[in-house]
Amino acid sequence: MTQYQSFQPRPTAPSMRLPAGACDSQFHVFGPADRYPVRPGAAYEMPSATIETALALHRLLGIERGVIVQATTYGADHAVVLDALAAAGPNYRGCANAAVLAERDDAYIAKLHDAGVRGARYTRQALGISMAPAEYRRSIARLRELGWYAKFQPEPEGIMTQVGQFEDLDIPVVIDHMGRANPEAGADDPSRRKLLELLKRGNFWVMLSLTEKLSRTGEPWDDVVPLARALIQANPDRVIWGSDWPHPVSVKATPDEGRLVDQLARYAGDAATLKKILVDNPARLFGYDA
Repeated sequence: MTQYQSFQPRPTAPSMRLPAGACDSQFHVFGPADRYPVRPGAAYEMPSATIETALALHRLLGIERGVIVQATTYGADHAVVLDALAAAGPNYRGCANAAVLAERDDAYIAKLHDAGVRGARYTRQALGISMAPAEYRRSIARLRELGWYAKFQPEPEGIMTQVGQFEDLDIPVVIDHMGRANPEAGADDPSRRKLLELLKRGNFWVMLSLTEKLSRTGEPWDDVVPLARALIQANPDRVIWGSDWPHPVSVKATPDEGRLVDQLARYAGDAATLKKILVDNPARLFGYDA
């Protein structure tokens, strides 16, 4: 198993106070392997990135809500997410790995739903979890029945090799990591153009995340600002933000989350837009309004 960089042990607070109800729309949690067995062939594990550490980070940042996204490390076994949701309380939701829709029965899916899971993530191919076409179609039908959203992790080169998988879906769809558009390509990047098109529809959302890996110039990540602003301008009611803590599969030093929050403020440009991204939009998508 490749050794990747760990999360920052001493993150700093952001420079401003976040609005009440701010939501981290994607972070992952892990735990000791004797309690949460790692699936065979997993690309990575981060046992020190526990729910307790994540909640302490959220308190530092001013985050009051969050979505715990199942890591590929555990495949269809969601014990770590179930335990984390129980520890975090009612302000937190979960997003399953889509493998669970193919590998587990209805009773297990119902258990996830009752715990607060409201979506399923389809991860990129190199992380070792995939579905046959028939399994994929059945999983989408199951999401529709459950009222869950589908979440797609872009491939490193962007979304264009996988866009046929989701562009015609009629359920809520979240595209992670700004579609991994290339900020150097600007408006000519095909992933960026496709995202702008999808955001014009009523059921597509984009997550502002992975700034540190998208950037070609490094911190303060100036080259990513035009991309993020273009996505926000396309549909400010369909944009969310995630820290992606603890920044899995990082080959370079991981970012200070306080600086990532400050970067989001640069993207948003004003307090009203920041509130949409951190509070209003995730409240609708993840069911906090209900």
